[in-house]
Amino acid sequence: MRGLKSTLALVVVLAGLGAYIYFVTWKQPPGGAGGDSGKKQEKVFASLESDKIEEIKVSSASGESTALKKDNGSWQMTQPITVKADDSEVSGITSALSSVEMTRVVDENPTNLNDYGLSNPRIQLNFKATGDKDYRKLLIGEKSPTGGDLFAKRNDEKRVFLIPSFQESTFNKSTFDLREKTLLKFDRDKVDSIDLTAGGKTTAFAKQGTDWKIIKPLDTRADFSAVEGLVGRLQSAQMKSIVSAEPTPEDLKKYGLDKPETTVNVKAGSATATLVLGAKTPDNMIYARDLSKPAVMTVESALADELKKGADEFRRKDLFEFRPYNANRVEIARPGGTVVFERVKGQGENAQDKWRRVSPNAADADRDKVEGMLSRLSNMRASAFVESTAKTGLDKPAMTVVVKFDDGKKEERVTFGKEGDILYASRPGEPGAVKADTADFTEVNKSLDELAK
Repeated sequence: MRGLKSTLALVVVLAGLGAYIYFVTWKQPPGGAGGDSGKKQEKVFASLESDKIEEIKVSSASGESTALKKDNGSWQMTQPITVKADDSEVSGITSALSSVEMTRVVDENPTNLNDYGLSNPRIQLNFKATGDKDYRKLLIGEKSPTGGDLFAKRNDEKRVFLIPSFQESTFNKSTFDLREKTLLKFDRDKVDSIDLTAGGKTTAFAKQGTDWKIIKPLDTRADFSAVEGLVGRLQSAQMKSIVSAEPTPEDLKKYGLDKPETTVNVKAGSATATLVLGAKTPDNMIYARDLSKPAVMTVESALADELKKGADEFRRKDLFEFRPYNANRVEIARPGGTVVFERVKGQGENAQDKWRRVSPNAADADRDKVEGMLSRLSNMRASAFVESTAKTGLDKPAMTVVVKFDDGKKEERVTFGKEGDILYASRPGEPGAVKADTADFTEVNKSLDELAK
């Protein structure tokens, strides 16, 4: 019995090897196509330039057919729907068409295309380049016995050849793959306000000049990078699928979009783009809608999580805006007195600026120590925000720092207070207080003790 099983296994292996030899070397002269094993591989479409392709029709293995046309340098989908195409996906196809090579010619004159899956190709691309009257064709059938290549045909020629199997992922594209998947469209350069409601809480931002401010639920400075990151995340968000092109009111209720969990309004001048997020899908995505369109889409749940961040996540954490290199005057008041430093411009070529102690006891100050102290101050950040200044020690300041910077055009004031071992700080016109690092504060005090002598 064992001998019989071994014989059967050997027969199966030999049959597979025979099939490979049959399909790959059948009717080929020694050395492969043309008889020259060292011959350079032939391009499927010789002299084709990817940027000259103007129309494409893609028939995918799933049976979908998609038509695309270039319009003023940008690709548009024309069938089965009229929408903007995903330029990167289409560019992948045009680039592959212009560069794909024949790995090997299998059969110059096949008698049965069924042997290669080409009587009814799994994948077909018809396209026109500049100057073409008729469509050129690339027909793709089954994989070769080894799986490393795909059987293919060009135009209406009889010849069957092989192309690398990795090209399948480039050519086998569905309609959804080829359409633009941008979730929310707006002109980023013109965005001047955002309001975000999630979990019943609203956070609103407004742009003032080149800076962002939080205007709701409180009026305070915003972290520019954090808000710009939010804008960028909304601009780059991609839909993962289209659930319903024309949802009914019952559909919207089912998807949690009749009363959205999250609503984002992005305003750019007079234009407003609105995104709403609803319930979770069975596969942990989120139902979503761009309110300028009827379709219901799905998006990654990570986007919903990011939009649930509270206002504190977007507040500016730096206590000071100045930096040591642009500070001109520093006034530091403590219970024991006030110390004032001023920058003195260097005279002559390549001369360095100096720092001078104005009071008490006017004298030149150690430049490195002053700038080291300023560096400590400018690097101080909020570790947490508190709503009230009560029980923060700010009513009896441990230190008040006033800095003039940018050639004296700007001025800022930060007051510090201590309650036990906790350091608090506040800025005029900003709500509540912040918790700050006591280590930096201690080092600033030490430096100031030395510089005040």
